Amino acid sequence: MTDTTTRRGYEGNGEGRLQGAVVAVAGAAGPAGRAMLLRLAEEGAVVVASDADAGRLADAVDAARFAHGGATVTGDTVDLLSLEATRAWADKTEKEFGRIDGLVHLVGGWRGSATFAETDLADWDTLHSLLIRTLQHTSLAFEGPLERSGDGRFLLVSAAGASKPTAGNAAYAASKAAAEAWTLALGDAFRKAGGESGPPAAAAILVVKALVNDQMRADRPNAKFAGFTDVKDLAEAVAGTWTKPTAELNGTRLWLTPKP
Repeated sequence: MTDTTTRRGYEGNGEGRLQGAVVAVAGAAGPAGRAMLLRLAEEGAVVVASDADAGRLADAVDAARFAHGGATVTGDTVDLLSLEATRAWADKTEKEFGRIDGLVHLVGGWRGSATFAETDLADWDTLHSLLIRTLQHTSLAFEGPLERSGDGRFLLVSAAGASKPTAGNAAYAASKAAAEAWTLALGDAFRKAGGESGPPAAAAILVVKALVNDQMRADRPNAKFAGFTDVKDLAEAVAGTWTKPTAELNGTRLWLTPKP
């Protein structure tokens, strides 16, 4: 098996699987983002985080730095609803660190209703911005740097509901399905960019039923959270995508919960 550190050309002598890789995390201030920053830093990556909430982002970045002394973890308040701002973030990151090897898209949100008839179309407008528009901007901004990496990863966290929508989740499921389709289109762009040599980067989707974290369990000690994915397990799955060949990973869905 080819040594992945040599193949990628990452610099550094640490033991982490991502030692020297530069990984950006969009939507990094929530529980999933905090777990992601911690895990990527533990694996040796340079972690570049963004979120619209400056205070929560600073807390998440500080926690990752404290947990892994010497780790490079930075935070930028970025308006991902602006393509110009998102491109500026990608350009700044590549210029500062010389490369970008991953973009993990964690920007989320949920809106729903009791029945299909009660669906509020304003929910679609909100979810379109959160789940689709931000993804469009990060994919367009980071496509080039990820291709230049030679082993890049563009990773979307999606929901099982996109494949089996329920009546009260029409807007949410449709938004997630659109985000998945957009990500797979990026994967096709990577495939075409590589030609016979194989894709220089991979776009993939990690599918969960829902996410759970320690605080949720503490708040609801009797809840089962059946089929939920712990944010720490999600972070581990993301780190593990770099152990898969790029051509094998590109354009796939990785199910972290049983398929509906």
